[in-house]
Amino acid sequence: MPRVAIEYCTQCRWLLRASWMAQELLSTFATELGEVALIPGSGGVFRITIDGDQIWERKADGGFPDIAVLKQRVRDRVAPERDLGHVDKRD
Repeated sequence: MPRVAIEYCTQCRWLLRASWMAQELLSTFATELGEVALIPGSGGVFRITIDGDQIWERKADGGFPDIAVLKQRVRDRVAPERDLGHVDKRD
């Protein structure tokens, strides 16, 4: 089962943000994920990987992910056939 890792900056006090995102992912992908790990870091890091492949990085992607975007990126990797309901709503 896939492993999601959320590396967050302890100096910036981003633990709450990282743990909320982990909770959202675990709630949404309860049977598709094997683990969501929180990894303390420093230097303004906020990086999310799935099995070592980066899917979000704060500096490269311009801030923090909207939770809907994050769920879509995780879904695309772990359960591409899955419908996320209102998260997938198109304008």
